[in-house]
Amino acid sequence: MKLWDWLLYLTNNEKSSRHEQEFDIAFLVINTVALFFGVFLFISHNASEWIPILVIEYTWAFDNMRNNRNY
Repeated sequence: MKLWDWLLYLTNNEKSSRHEQEFDIAFLVINTVALFFGVFLFISHNASEWIPILVIEYTWAFDNMRNNRNY
């Protein structure tokens, strides 16, 4: 249960989520896996100069998930 509480804390900066908490957590997990997979692909194809762009996109998506809730 502590892992669930930690994931809720990571994905939500409000006391109660304005949409499904499961979606928030799935979004975080899928995007994190995609980030690591993308970094692996860029390194394996000798295109590591694109890694900062991938990280910026990841942090932008994460910030939108936490802060820009629909009412």
